[in-house]
Amino acid sequence: MEREKLLIAIIENAIDGIITIDDRGLIENINPAALELFGFERREDLLGKNVSVLMPEPDKHRHDSYLSNYEHTGKKKIIGIGREVTGQRKDGSTFPFRLGVSEIKFADRRIYTGFIHDLSRQKEDEIKIKSYTEELEVKIKERTKELIKTINEVETAKENMSLLFEKEKELNQLKTRFVSMASHEFRTPLSSIQLSASLINKYVEKQDVESVEKHTGKIKNAINNLTTILNDFLSLEKLEAGKVEATCIWFDIIPFAEEIAGEMQLMSKQNQLIVFEHSGNTAQVCIDPNLLKNCIINLISNAIKYSGENTMIQFNSTVSEHELIIDVKDNGIGIPATEMNSLFEPFFRAHNTGDIPGTGLGLNIVKRYVDLMEGSCTCESEQNVGTTFRLQFTF
Repeated sequence: MEREKLLIAIIENAIDGIITIDDRGLIENINPAALELFGFERREDLLGKNVSVLMPEPDKHRHDSYLSNYEHTGKKKIIGIGREVTGQRKDGSTFPFRLGVSEIKFADRRIYTGFIHDLSRQKEDEIKIKSYTEELEVKIKERTKELIKTINEVETAKENMSLLFEKEKELNQLKTRFVSMASHEFRTPLSSIQLSASLINKYVEKQDVESVEKHTGKIKNAINNLTTILNDFLSLEKLEAGKVEATCIWFDIIPFAEEIAGEMQLMSKQNQLIVFEHSGNTAQVCIDPNLLKNCIINLISNAIKYSGENTMIQFNSTVSEHELIIDVKDNGIGIPATEMNSLFEPFFRAHNTGDIPGTGLGLNIVKRYVDLMEGSCTCESEQNVGTTFRLQFTF
């Protein structure tokens, strides 16, 4: 009797729900914890009813077949095993719980006891954990993206600093080379001017007009050389500072080129002839006239400088519907084949230039001006035969 009271007390005060059913699935007993879980207040509301009333579909209609299959086959699907299932409350809402079923056999019948452990809080916690995990993953991805972006920015800044350092290093080298070049190139014409000016005074006293004219010409040439050096340096400084931009306008190339040819003819050597020719159905071009003029003057100046007296310099323009080609051809000393790759580098001068004055900046400036106008600059040359430079632009 005491043992029975103890057992009843344990069942009545158990935290988990306990339900007892017969072999037909009818509820014989249910403890307070189970009543509360399923939303019922009185045992009488459930005693004698099929336990399937506490199940949602599809288990509600399948439960009796579960018992029938076990009766006939003896194959256990849940008895003695336990699993997670879904229960249905009185108000129709559902909740998850873990069900453990034990079988008790008597002489004339058998009963089944179900032990119900509510998993609602656990499932809520799992959902929260999953939600937190997903949020954390999103944040990690965002932080990772930000970190990658920051790393890329640091790498870019590092590369930019490296480029700036290399640029600064290159500029310092250019400045050093320029100072070295300028000290030599300026000294020569200045000495020539000083000497010629001194001699002119003597020849004036003797009224030697021919000698005066000769040395006056030397002074003019020396001044032209100095002007060329200064112009090259100023052009290079503007390019390095990013102050040069191409501004394209429409104009007639023929009078433009004829004017340049006329100006350069005044600077030519004795009996040097600069011949300009134009071909094409039109002479209208759209390009930056100032940059183009600088390029042509540089090329013709080089042709004059590196060609001898009594030679011809050909200056040609060809215009098609959307293209301009400028050719400057001389019969001068030419450029050694081994040095063609260095032709457009700043301060480069071929080894066969000898004592001919020059900064080595002209062709570099031409190339950079042509690039600003989105054109191309090519050169064909043969030593002691001559050189042809071609500028090509589309518009």
